Amino acid sequence: MPFSWKNQKSPIVALSPMADMTDAPFGKIIREVVLRYVSESRLVIFREMISSEAVTRGNEKTLAMAKIPDSERPVVQQIFGAKPEVMAKAAKLVADKFHPEAIDINMGCPVYKMTSSFNGAALMKDAELATKIVREVKAVVDIPVSVKMRAGWSDHKECIEFAKLIEEAGADLITVHGRTKAQAYSGLANREVVARVKESVSIPVLYNGDIFTWEDYFKALDETGCDGALIGRGALGNPWIFAQIEQQLAGAAPMEV
Repeated sequence: MPFSWKNQKSPIVALSPMADMTDAPFGKIIREVVLRYVSESRLVIFREMISSEAVTRGNEKTLAMAKIPDSERPVVQQIFGAKPEVMAKAAKLVADKFHPEAIDINMGCPVYKMTSSFNGAALMKDAELATKIVREVKAVVDIPVSVKMRAGWSDHKECIEFAKLIEEAGADLITVHGRTKAQAYSGLANREVVARVKESVSIPVLYNGDIFTWEDYFKALDETGCDGALIGRGALGNPWIFAQIEQQLAGAAPMEV
């Protein structure tokens, strides 16, 4: 059966894309750890972002980053860029060559190197461009397309209307990190605004931010009503967190680590 977000077991458990972190070896290790403790896993791995420009230029290092061993699947490949035609071409190249289960578009990275070139979270300042990217990527691939965004550029409420536009453009799923670009990784993620996004759209919404224990995962879902969550930094210090969550979902006591 083709991969579909709506067909995934609820709630969704996913490894968040992190630059220089969530590469193939890390994803494989996370998958292996989970399968030591549960016989059937719902874990979805979001790969670290790759440049659409580099993909379309045939950059060998970037293309090597996009290779997916079968033992790591299901895998979602995240791409970034600010040119709709280049993003579409890159998405199709990645989909045709490496066959990820889905494509994710980065509209949330807050670092200056990204936003200064109008990549990542900077796209939240130009909804017309952002939606055009989604539409053009959707037009050329036959796998789900999702968008990972921030709560906003400087205002936490910006994500609510932005998410509606992203859904209208054809996105199959949205992930919202509960901090603004201005916050970067400081302060606390705003779960109330993510709950409002969930109420505002009809497609699945995943939560991201401040999940460091299996208890945090369930508390975040309870507070946001989301369809699942992406876990990033929490998995770096505790790679067992996904196994603990899946044990709890299966009705077993999560292991102590």
